[in-house]
Amino acid sequence: MDRALPTDPLPALPPQPISLDVLREKYLKPGEQSVDDLFDRVARAVADAEAPEQRALWAARFRQHLAAGAIGAGRIMSAAGTGIQATLINCFVQPVGDCIQGSDEDGYPGIYEALREAAETMRRGGGVGYDFSRIRPRGARVHGTASTASGPCSYINVFDQSCATVESAGARRGAQMAVLRIDHPDVLDFITAKRTPGRWNNFNVSVAVPDAFVEAVQADAAWELVHRAEPGDELKAAGATQRADGLWVYRRLPARELWDTIMRSAYDFAEPGVLFIDAINRDNNLRALEHIEATNPCGEQPLPPYGCCCLGPLILPRFVRHPFGHGGPATFDFDAFAQAVAVQVRLLDNVLDITHWPLPQQRAEAQAKRRIGVGFTGLGDALILLGLRYDRAEGRTMAQRIARTLRDAAYHASVELAREKGAFPCFDADTYLAEGTFASRLPEALQAAIRTHGIRNSHLLSIAPTGTVSLAFADNASNGIEPAFAWTYTRRKRQADGSHSTYEVQDHAWRLYRALFGSHASLTEAFVGALEIAPADHVAMMEAVQPFIDSAISKTVNVPADCPYDAFRDLYLHAWRAGLKGLTTYRPNDIVGSVLSTAAEPARAKDAAQAAAADPMRAVIEKRPRGALDAVAEKIEYWTAEGPKTLYLIVSFLPVRLPDGSVAQRAIEFFMPVGQSGESQQWISASMRLLSLAARGGFLERALADMRKVVWDRGPVRLGERLRSDGTRVPLWDDSEVAAIAYAIQQIIERKSAGHAAGADPTAAVPAPTEGGDAEPNGNPLAHTPLAGRKCPECGARALIRRDGCEYCTACGHIGACG
Repeated sequence: MDRALPTDPLPALPPQPISLDVLREKYLKPGEQSVDDLFDRVARAVADAEAPEQRALWAARFRQHLAAGAIGAGRIMSAAGTGIQATLINCFVQPVGDCIQGSDEDGYPGIYEALREAAETMRRGGGVGYDFSRIRPRGARVHGTASTASGPCSYINVFDQSCATVESAGARRGAQMAVLRIDHPDVLDFITAKRTPGRWNNFNVSVAVPDAFVEAVQADAAWELVHRAEPGDELKAAGATQRADGLWVYRRLPARELWDTIMRSAYDFAEPGVLFIDAINRDNNLRALEHIEATNPCGEQPLPPYGCCCLGPLILPRFVRHPFGHGGPATFDFDAFAQAVAVQVRLLDNVLDITHWPLPQQRAEAQAKRRIGVGFTGLGDALILLGLRYDRAEGRTMAQRIARTLRDAAYHASVELAREKGAFPCFDADTYLAEGTFASRLPEALQAAIRTHGIRNSHLLSIAPTGTVSLAFADNASNGIEPAFAWTYTRRKRQADGSHSTYEVQDHAWRLYRALFGSHASLTEAFVGALEIAPADHVAMMEAVQPFIDSAISKTVNVPADCPYDAFRDLYLHAWRAGLKGLTTYRPNDIVGSVLSTAAEPARAKDAAQAAAADPMRAVIEKRPRGALDAVAEKIEYWTAEGPKTLYLIVSFLPVRLPDGSVAQRAIEFFMPVGQSGESQQWISASMRLLSLAARGGFLERALADMRKVVWDRGPVRLGERLRSDGTRVPLWDDSEVAAIAYAIQQIIERKSAGHAAGADPTAAVPAPTEGGDAEPNGNPLAHTPLAGRKCPECGARALIRRDGCEYCTACGHIGACG
């Protein structure tokens, strides 16, 4: 269908429900009613860093700036101006030394000191990246205790559990990045660790790869796994030797074998990512002062120890004039964009002076170098508005021009800021502009200005994922540098009266196009989504933009499930040859979408059994009491890949007197009435008998927990919902019918217990987890099959994928911590 060019003004798009929901849930504070109130708060807070007589002026400038399409990263928009002691910085890098307490010989904090510092950082709202390469390998000699080391992977387990604990105490999940060098003797364990389900759930993992390793791969040479820690006697007996440089060689293996292990794991499990560590350090403006070993959790900010990423993107679609040729040729307003970049530099520089710092070391590092990260979001949508395809040369050329304008405007603004407020304390013109640094490639006029006046910020640019910030403030524009992932998806929301509504969440460019040309107009050729773009074209976009970004780019290369392994492996070599600083990929497949192994629960200690015997709710009941018992009969409805299923269960309860004199209801018998059709009747009946035995034996909770772990080769099962704080009901998923039925029984017991305590009808005390009317319009909530992925922490579906640099659940829409 041809599009007629309208001449009327652009339609005013009202906020999408998703934008209002996320805004209220994550960003508005008590007393704030709208995004305008939030902008007022943030603008006033950031202006407090100015001289007193300038604050009102800059508060107005920042307020106008935010309304025109600038945003701070999530921590800024959430916490600025609230008075709470939360950091406005999204992420940090935490150093970890090779000792338990205190500091190691190079001044790096010991493992448990680093853990304490990281926990404080996450408690204040910051994510953390670590390089664990200094920790001695498993089997290395520990002279102080005459023992052998357990290796970095064992300590990553500890950091992972600490993060989970901090997460449970706060409103924001503590994202983490674990990095290990490719020459560390434990690197094979590190690469394959996340093949075990549930391990390191709170970590992204990346391998730090130097040029020498890639060259060894290409030459089919041997590669040495080395560490300065002395191996134990067993490792020495197995051939470990010391090199002339003092490092111990723990093992030699073909570089290609090690590379293949990394690539196979990334191909099948989406991790580890790869950091090209030499490119990172070679390009660093401060390479004379610091050596970078790790990045923040999403990889866009390589940082030294205690370094931070103070981030804020500009919404690119806001700078497109006459989108889709509406009222004139579609153009990008580079002048307005450059002016916005200049204000954004000042805004983020001010954030460094007003934020609460979790650690004094972080404050000192930030004040000495004043790193910031001006970026952009909505690139994919901006190209669509301009009529340019993301996966073609003309789209990359436009992206490159935008990135060049971003670079030049940011560096010019930082020079002007240095003239006003002074250069960052560690500035030295000769080393900063030395050949090979990012700054040495700036236009000559900018280099001359830096030599004359200095520069306020050592680094200025970073392309980060924007997650919920894009949803709340950019009308669901495409995320960061990414193309749009989907034009629409649906979201169900529970209303105040208990009813449910379903609404469509729309991509900004798609939404504007439909508003201009109607729902029947054919989409233009520029509407190309992430899953339609060839992997090489994803990498090509990074190659076009990276030369103009002094930090790095967070981007996920989506790879189709049928991509041959050899083509996949070549993507990483292509990225290295292109000078990229890292790469992460996601390929949907059966492995990431299924449970890989299960671990047996450890045996209970003897004292736990003794405690159970003293607990009337867990004491052994030799036989069923005579007479009738209070019982609950419930209809259980759930959905599988085969369609909806229904069964009836009866749970009998025995009143038990507790030590405090109160009476509780103890589930004691489980029964499936006869006459129910279906091949599953026998195994369900058998399961109910076993549960009855477990209930009378005092270990019902453990039996139900074990049932919840059972997996099924035919995919997930939906049963029940969870109520979010904003009133949204999120569907819950289990890995099997067995697990789903166990969940239903847990809910019956919970409702009975709550009802008895309240003195009310036990069947009405707590709403049922799901009702018959909750199915989708076609009667099957699995009709729209989610993409295969890891298990979602929100709804339990195995549909958590890497999208736009963030974790994203294709079943419930849950977004990970990157926003």
